[in-house]
Amino acid sequence: IVLVKSGIGKVNAAICAQILIDIFNVDCIINSGVAGALHPDLEIGDVVISSDTVQHDMDTSAFGDPRGTIPRMSNSYFEADKKLVDIAREASKKLLAENKVYVGRVASGDQFISSIEQKTDIYQTFKAYCAEMEGAAIAHTCYLNQVPFVILRAISDKADGSAEVNFVSFTNLAAKNATMIVSEIIKHLD
Repeated sequence: IVLVKSGIGKVNAAICAQILIDIFNVDCIINSGVAGALHPDLEIGDVVISSDTVQHDMDTSAFGDPRGTIPRMSNSYFEADKKLVDIAREASKKLLAENKVYVGRVASGDQFISSIEQKTDIYQTFKAYCAEMEGAAIAHTCYLNQVPFVILRAISDKADGSAEVNFVSFTNLAAKNATMIVSEIIKHLD
């Protein structure tokens, strides 16, 4: 088991994932952290387990591509490993009420989503459950290296401009939930 803190943003996350793969030869990557809610049912403290990921700020639409498309790649949505998703779901349900655990798309971009307009756009365009700043970069790196992954996000804010009110306390609650779940997941890995 290797525990790292990648830092904020897609570049930091991708570099960290590549180091884990190249130097530590990891069997899988479990990435946890906090995110803003895009899906209307999500509340602060809820957990989203990635079904897949997308880079919401990847935009080559000037060339006719749909937003999120990574040019010259056959794939722009990176699917999480189904076994890891199942383990994460069971671990989450063991620690949280079942209605606090969701499996869905995680959207990543190098920006803090803080307006209803941004939130609505990302949700409608990508059908993502939450927005954060690292998961899709880790997923992309894992995909290119054929390493299984799952992204786990605890909801820290509503991604609508209200985060300033209690962001630190909400982030602490969300991070606590994510940490407990990762600890439980580790118990079930082969």
